[in-house]
Amino acid sequence: MSQPPRSASLHRKTAETEIRLAATLDGTGVSKIDTGIPFLDHMLTLFAKHSRIDLEIAAKGDLEVDFHHTVEDTG
Repeated sequence: MSQPPRSASLHRKTAETEIRLAATLDGTGVSKIDTGIPFLDHMLTLFAKHSRIDLEIAAKGDLEVDFHHTVEDTG
């Protein structure tokens, strides 16, 4: 009997950011990442690939102020 995949999703909204995330621990390493911060997107894509976690993240933040709210709330 096969087990259902271990997965979770969440939506978080603060004054500075809005984050939507879906993760499947028993995945293949595919990802769809859009944080508006290219280097963070790159690092999260590599994290998903090498850990073989399926990861989908959509983040909107006050990037015109700075990146730290988006990085902090995504992590």
